[in-house]
Amino acid sequence: MSNRHRKKRPSPLPALWLMTDERVEATALLAAAGRLPKGRAGIVFRHYRTAPAARRALFDALRVIARRRRLVLLLAGDARLAAAWRADGVHGDAGRVSRALIFSRAVHDRQQAVAARGADLCFVSPLFPTRSHVGVGALGRLRFAALAHRIDAPVMALGGVKAEHRHMLAGIGADGWAAIDGLTR
Repeated sequence: MSNRHRKKRPSPLPALWLMTDERVEATALLAAAGRLPKGRAGIVFRHYRTAPAARRALFDALRVIARRRRLVLLLAGDARLAAAWRADGVHGDAGRVSRALIFSRAVHDRQQAVAARGADLCFVSPLFPTRSHVGVGALGRLRFAALAHRIDAPVMALGGVKAEHRHMLAGIGADGWAAIDGLTR
């Protein structure tokens, strides 16, 4: 079956996601997580360049908020570490290691869209110009829609997305949205 005729799998996963970024102070990040709607949002914890002890401490603080508010919490990177840290899933390129963990992928181009087969959800970016990836060309609505159409999992729009964009997202193939600045400022 061609990608054009493939239906996306239905998903019980949230349509709103907070992506973490080292540019955002921990207090602002924790506050943003505390404002996410109970039971209807998720967090992708990245903080790749943070020292290991500080990274773990911040993850644990976010996990407390996530459990209290019934949020989905994914750890970017290694699936074994995500399981050890009691995350709900893993975000990355390594592929699915365990059916017990939610598996998400980042998609920036056609090759990554093809490689995303089997993911539970995909973050397609950057839809618009973004401060977290200065100088990276935005996909824009047409290229975003073309990528989203190739993915059989739920697609979250990422990159310069704000709450006021949510009404146009379904029209370009997004099932939800994710943000850094759009949720922490």
